[in-house]
Amino acid sequence: MATHEATVEGVGVGVGDDGGRGNPVVLLRARGQLIPIFVSTDQAQSMQHAIDGTPFERPLTHDLFVDMVAEFGAAIDRVRIDDLADGTFYAKIDTEQYHGGERSDMVFDARPSDGIALALRVDCPIIVSDEVIDAAGRDPDELGFADEEDVRRERGGLGEDPDTGREDDAGFGFGEDDDEDFDF
Repeated sequence: MATHEATVEGVGVGVGDDGGRGNPVVLLRARGQLIPIFVSTDQAQSMQHAIDGTPFERPLTHDLFVDMVAEFGAAIDRVRIDDLADGTFYAKIDTEQYHGGERSDMVFDARPSDGIALALRVDCPIIVSDEVIDAAGRDPDELGFADEEDVRRERGGLGEDPDTGREDDAGFGFGEDDDEDFDF
């Protein structure tokens, strides 16, 4: 089974069939395709905190887990999204731990949303199988998801995001005439 490293393109809210706000979604990019994975609101917020690098007042569950793994002398090596069955994505978290100079590898089943939230915190690779990409991958143009360089050219580089007041990296956006499937 061939695999590909994925990047997190963003966390947002899907647009429902009726045009209203839908469910939170994380978009992964692998093999030139976007893979939308719908997640809970809490998962989406946790991922966004990790992306923004903003600390929360108290440790969120994923922050606590990362701290515990480190305290036990282990590390998260990678997250694999390797199956999709009946509309449900499946993931595994590959870890390592050293005892007395001996390495021990462990694999844990996980929800992709948890795996992605952890990977964002520890900066480990997210790997997606060909089978998952073939089943769930969508052409970025189909989603109205613009390429980062195209958006930069259209916007003329960086600028301030009017909603947040932060510098906008022009990392993703939608064309004015596109049908918007996702709102970021």
